[in-house]
Amino acid sequence: MSRRLARQIAFQTLFQIDLAKSSTEDSLQQRLSDVVLAPDDEQYVYRAVRGVTEQMNAINAQISAVSKDWEIGRLGTVDRNILRLAVYEIVFMDDIPVRVSINEAVELAKEFGDRNSPRFINGVLGTVVRDGGFQ
Repeated sequence: MSRRLARQIAFQTLFQIDLAKSSTEDSLQQRLSDVVLAPDDEQYVYRAVRGVTEQMNAINAQISAVSKDWEIGRLGTVDRNILRLAVYEIVFMDDIPVRVSINEAVELAKEFGDRNSPRFINGVLGTVVRDGGFQ
């Protein structure tokens, strides 16, 4: 359960960065000050959020390439940031099984997205995996 919470915190941090245009480090400090995580889970949050922000252009390009007729800017903030986190995990975090990344992204979509989000997230991530990561 704690990794699920860590993933939720990472998503919420990315959402905050995207929506409020706040800095990565300020957003991380603010979000992590609100929760108590195991050291490994806290490290996951740092690694994932920093990784997504460092690879943002490549991740956005990949999402746009596989989400037919949906450029990254047209996606809702929730879906966009769930996808960013999951794509980062799939492509850059070999220690997380792909199936886990997809399932957890769908769960985040069920909790934070609209009724169409889980299916959309699953479809986009399935295409990313099928196409072998970055184009």
